[in-house]
Amino acid sequence: MSSTVNPEGNPAVNPVLPAAVELVEHAPARSVPLPDAVGRALAAARIVDAVPDPYAVGRWSLRAGSKIGAVSVAVPGGSPPFTVRVTPKVPIARLFFLLGYSLDPRGGWRDGEVEVADHHGLLPAVAHAVERQVDRALRQGLLQGYLTTEETTLVVRGRIREAEQIRRHFGATLPVEVAYDEFTTDIAENRILRTAVERLLRLPGVPRDVRRRLLHQRARLADVSPIVRGGPLPDWHPTRLNSRYHHALRLARVVLDGASAEHAPGGLHIDGFLFDMNKLFEDFVTVALREEFRGSGRAARLQDPHHLDEASAIRMKPDFVLYGADGTPSAVVDAKYKVEKRDGYPDADLYQMLAYCTALGLREGHLVYAKGNAAHAAHRVRHAGIVIHQHALDLDQEPAGLLEDITAVGRRMDTTLRM
Repeated sequence: MSSTVNPEGNPAVNPVLPAAVELVEHAPARSVPLPDAVGRALAAARIVDAVPDPYAVGRWSLRAGSKIGAVSVAVPGGSPPFTVRVTPKVPIARLFFLLGYSLDPRGGWRDGEVEVADHHGLLPAVAHAVERQVDRALRQGLLQGYLTTEETTLVVRGRIREAEQIRRHFGATLPVEVAYDEFTTDIAENRILRTAVERLLRLPGVPRDVRRRLLHQRARLADVSPIVRGGPLPDWHPTRLNSRYHHALRLARVVLDGASAEHAPGGLHIDGFLFDMNKLFEDFVTVALREEFRGSGRAARLQDPHHLDEASAIRMKPDFVLYGADGTPSAVVDAKYKVEKRDGYPDADLYQMLAYCTALGLREGHLVYAKGNAAHAAHRVRHAGIVIHQHALDLDQEPAGLLEDITAVGRRMDTTLRM
């Protein structure tokens, strides 16, 4: 036990480093005893807002933003890893509905298919959901397919790659550069599932019973090669043959494709799993609105690039743009995962939407927020004739109610289009 000096000049005993800290997204900051190296690593990785506590030596002030999940940081000196867990304000079951709908709005994937309500933390729920979906995918056995292999060998198999043979061996007969198709289980779909399972087994906070079932799934995928850590994920395309894999693959990609934190700032290793609630909310709103206008004769595009100026020097990417039959923009939407404060929403959001409407030649624009004091508000811009709508969605409600609110937003947009 060591002593330090506090800001008043009095000796103080350093508190013991906790094994973990629990934070809530966008909640007030917490003062936590941390080695400076760990605090700097958290700040550099931008997992949470981390700054030295100005009122206590050896402590850091940690505040969670919109990233939720769990990360583990290696602690210098051989101490056990330090874990940061950030829980969402939205109940886990509601969060899984947003995720499932964003991944596949017409595929029937809902929180009812996995008992996420039994898990109060995000990572345990994700690990459980992935394991259950992988189990369903593999019940009829591993999917097989043809894999094209190119290799150098002493035996001719398949076809000879003549150009490579000449370039590498200058006319020598052996070894031979060949290419062949092999019917195997080592295909993209199985490799993605195997790698997601491996990833979850490395993360802190996976419940023992879920870990045991994940180990069973890894054994079923033992003949499949995992993707090299940090390497690109192989592409897969939904087909009738791999239909039983669809839900598992989409959920596995959430685990693997940019949703995890693997950093080593300052030489410290950070390993974990994070969701960005900003992106999750944006994905849900834009996908749900696209479904609302499906079959209407209009085309919806997400993150479609445009330019603010005539010289095309200033780029902008609205979250959702609806186009008419002639290809001209007819509506624009931006999703904001923000809760209305006492003084309202930030004015910067209105300025941004005004720029979108001006550049796209639209009379009205729509901002959709995660929650607000009123379901709808409208602002008419002076001398411009542009109306900016602000909609609020309450995420803490049953899925049917949330989709009804999305329908209401779509109806208001449609009313504007028909004027």
